[in-house]
Amino acid sequence: MKRAIHFLLFGVILLAAFGAVAPSVRANGCTMRDAAGQYGFTLTGVLITPTGAVPAAAVGRATVDAIGNVTGTEARNVGGGYADETLSGTLTVNPDCTGSMTLNIYQGGQLVRTSVLSIVFVNNQQELRMVQKSLTLPNNVSVPAVITVDAKKTFSDQ
Repeated sequence: MKRAIHFLLFGVILLAAFGAVAPSVRANGCTMRDAAGQYGFTLTGVLITPTGAVPAAAVGRATVDAIGNVTGTEARNVGGGYADETLSGTLTVNPDCTGSMTLNIYQGGQLVRTSVLSIVFVNNQQELRMVQKSLTLPNNVSVPAVITVDAKKTFSDQ
């Protein structure tokens, strides 16, 4: 009887120890599952052209699924020219809460650019900060850009 009580007590202590460790492991790392959700975002910056810097801004919303697919819409203004656009692409998330996003941007169903962004999650994966790594036109011309994006989760898909 004494042995059964010790065995049961050991099992309870072991379960409690695992329960105490599991939340701290999750709290110190980011996952694709936790990145899933709906986001609202703002984009600001400049495109650098041969004739000078051209201001760019956008607002939009995007949905990320649990395997990293991204879809969304944005309203953008570049140098005073407005357009409604759609986007689709992929997101990767590293355990250190960094990652990357590659987006194809369409206007009227036509690809207008591909953007690659470096990212970092903050606020327990409720917010996302991004900086433009590259911007490529459909004809493979790279456009220098200094653009940042701030995104906040509006709804979680968990």
